[in-house]
Amino acid sequence: MKRRQFISLLGAAAWTVAARAQQAKLPTIGFLGLNTPSSQSQWTAAFVQRLRELGWTEGRTIAIEYRWAEGRSEHYAPFADEFVRLKVDVIVMPGAAVVAANQATSTIPIVFPVAADPVGAGVVASLARPGGNVTGLSLQRADLAGKRIELLREVAPGLRRLGALVNVGNRGSVLELGEVQTAARMLGLELASFELQRAEDISPAFEVMKGRIDALYVTSEPMIHVNRARINTLALSARLPTVYAYREFVEAGSLMSYGPNFADLHRRAAEIVDKILRGAKPADIPVEQPTKFDLVINLTTAKALGLDVPPTLLARADEVIE
Repeated sequence: MKRRQFISLLGAAAWTVAARAQQAKLPTIGFLGLNTPSSQSQWTAAFVQRLRELGWTEGRTIAIEYRWAEGRSEHYAPFADEFVRLKVDVIVMPGAAVVAANQATSTIPIVFPVAADPVGAGVVASLARPGGNVTGLSLQRADLAGKRIELLREVAPGLRRLGALVNVGNRGSVLELGEVQTAARMLGLELASFELQRAEDISPAFEVMKGRIDALYVTSEPMIHVNRARINTLALSARLPTVYAYREFVEAGSLMSYGPNFADLHRRAAEIVDKILRGAKPADIPVEQPTKFDLVINLTTAKALGLDVPPTLLARADEVIE
C-alpha cells in the first residue's frame, strides 16, 4: 500500500473513532411512556419540539432512549433499571412509574411530566421544595372530578345514577374515585363504582352496569388509556354518556373530557429537562401545576346517544369533534 493511501485510511479511521466518541458523549434522556407510542404521540412530539426550540436536537445534540410500558405497571421497574444501566443523564417518566425509578437510582435526575399526587406518593418532599433527585408537574387531576360531573349533567340533565370505572391497582385512579364520590354526594347523585384490576375485567364490568346507571365517569390511568377505544365502544353499545380527563379519549369516541392539556405539560417538562442539562438540580426546581385546561366534546357521539349539547356548552368548548 502506498504511503499516501495509508495515511488517508488512518485519517479516516481516526475521524470515525472521533465521531463515534462525540456521538457517545451526547446527553441522553431515558423517556418512558406508560402507554403506547401511537396513543401518546402528540405528547411525545410536544416534548421533542420544545427541546428543539431550546437548542436540543434529537440525534445531533441530544439522544433519547424511548421505552413503552403499554399500560402495564410491571414494566416500570425493568425499564428504570435499564435506564440506570445505560447511564442516561435524565429520566423522564410519569409519576406512576417514579417510585420504581427512585428504587433504581437516587442520583440520576428524574422529571415527571404528569403525576396525580407526587407528595402523597412520596416521590417529592413538597411541591415548593421537592428535595432529592425528582421534580416535574402535578396534575391536580382528582380536584377536577366535580367539574367533570357538572359538565356531564349539562349534557344529560336527567342524570341521577352515576357509574365510575376505576382501576383499583392504580393509586391516582383510586384518589380520583374519592373525589368523584365526594362530588356525587354534593350533587345528590347515586354512585356505583366498577372496579378493574386488568384489561380482562373491562367487558364484565359493563355487563354489571346494565340498567344500573345513567352515565359513566371513567378515571384515567395507563391501562384504561390503552383500552380507551374498547371502553368507548362498550359504553356506546350500553347507551352511556361518558366523561374523561383527557382529549385523547374523546378522539377515540367518548362524549366529553375536561382536564389538563397533556401536550402542554410535556412541553413544560422539556423546559425542566433543559434546566437540569444546563446544571440545575431537581431538588431546587419546584413542582409546577397545570395552567392550560381543555374541554373537548364529541358531537358525533352525542348524536349517536340522542343527546342535545346546549349551545352555551359548545361555546365554552376548546374543541368540538364532528
